[in-house]
Amino acid sequence: MRLSNKFEQSLVLLVVSLVFLLISCIVSVISKTTYAESEDGPVSALTEYFVNIFDGSDKLTVKTHSATVADVINKSGIKLNQGDIVEPSLETTVDADNYFINIHRARPAVVRDGKKDIYVMTASYDLKTIARNAGLEVYDGDEVRPATNTLFLELGMVEVYDVIRNGGSTITEEVEIPYSEQRIKDFNVAPGKEEVRQLGEVGIKVKTYKVFYVDGKEVERKLVFEDVKKEPVPRIVAVGASSIEQSPLTRSKGRNRYTVTKPNGRVVERQETYYDLNMSGVMRIAARECGVKNYYGVRSDGVKVDADGYVLVAANLNYYPRCTVVETSLGLGKVYDTGSFAVTNPEQFDIATDWTRRDGV
Repeated sequence: MRLSNKFEQSLVLLVVSLVFLLISCIVSVISKTTYAESEDGPVSALTEYFVNIFDGSDKLTVKTHSATVADVINKSGIKLNQGDIVEPSLETTVDADNYFINIHRARPAVVRDGKKDIYVMTASYDLKTIARNAGLEVYDGDEVRPATNTLFLELGMVEVYDVIRNGGSTITEEVEIPYSEQRIKDFNVAPGKEEVRQLGEVGIKVKTYKVFYVDGKEVERKLVFEDVKKEPVPRIVAVGASSIEQSPLTRSKGRNRYTVTKPNGRVVERQETYYDLNMSGVMRIAARECGVKNYYGVRSDGVKVDADGYVLVAANLNYYPRCTVVETSLGLGKVYDTGSFAVTNPEQFDIATDWTRRDGV
């Protein structure tokens, strides 16, 4: 009986150990697939989405944490061919569950323009777009019609389209309008980090041209009409704001004080003031010594900034050489100037503004 009890106890311990080992393996696999790795180890959980891919009559549903449509398609093992159209576009970010991706496969077609036959692979079903895919100019008065494939043995199973030229003298085209980027400060985002709050979308502008010919050849186009079909949507990025920026320098405050920690660990008290002078001469020196653009402007809040948006700062040039990037309560700045204050207070920053004269200079 003792041997039997020992055997049973050993068997129970073995089973418990195997179960514990199995659970550990499962947890390890899950953690590896749901966390992004860095040199210092896992840094953040990745969101997984269900994505539905429609490829002609085929449908594939995958669960993925890929960043873009292109990543999802590549990791799904789907091969794209020249002329295929993917909706949404390949660079679109996958950011929602039950996401849909449509793949329109290119098919062979022949476009006839007079006596010229042009072979093309196209995924479009818009007749004028098919002709344009073949490299043809399609004028507003022209027509594109499906035609009978009378050369089956020569061309094979292809769709055939005829371009009917009606002597059109105008041509309409759509042009993309680039979207802008708006950067906003957010104290809920860690300093130095960024979060995309809204994806940018290009707009569409419709342009109509009058086309002029000499001896049957186009020699000039004149814009006769222009209209915005779709307004661009700005890309909005939230930028982490530092604790310094929570209490910025203002015209009414006049003087701002806070403590900063230097790279060597030393804590110093900084003082910020402001001044209002023409900065043209200062920027000429900066352009010559630092290679920056000889330009500055006035921000909407009255702070003077350079061509890259850096706040213009005066400081002790021995501590902060010209064109050094520094942190101020009004955003990142660059040191372009100095003053007598820098002798008695080498940690002071004097910020260039238009708060006094208000003349935009």
